[in-house]
Amino acid sequence: MRIERFRWWHIAQVLPIEEDLFGVEKWSSAMFWNELAQRNFYLVALDGEQVLGYAGLSVTADESWVQNIAVRRTAQRGGVGRAMLEALLAEAARRGVKQTLLEVAVDNAPAQRLYAMYDFEPVAIRRGYYQPSNTDALVMMRNA
Repeated sequence: MRIERFRWWHIAQVLPIEEDLFGVEKWSSAMFWNELAQRNFYLVALDGEQVLGYAGLSVTADESWVQNIAVRRTAQRGGVGRAMLEALLAEAARRGVKQTLLEVAVDNAPAQRLYAMYDFEPVAIRRGYYQPSNTDALVMMRNA
């Protein structure tokens, strides 16, 4: 596995992963194009030319937000998500960010456990954040 910058040509492989993992709450092609156009920091994990997963980070002056981390079902529990999270946190540190935040579905215990391993702590709940399922999001934060 190798991790590299997410480029526009990866979008075609990312969309089926989005569909599989997130269903009606999936991101569209336009949403990924917008993230890249805003120059947010996005990565893909690759096995050869196949996208195993992707992750994004939005950075402001002193904080960053993990936009998403997603791993193809057949590659889950193999360290792909952890490797991408570590790469995002390294980029945040390189940019001198003081804190990193993220939102995760309240019913996604495996992701919450991963984030807790990297010192993310729950700080808030966003009621009905994920639509159309109306699922709450847990906001987690980590200080640099």
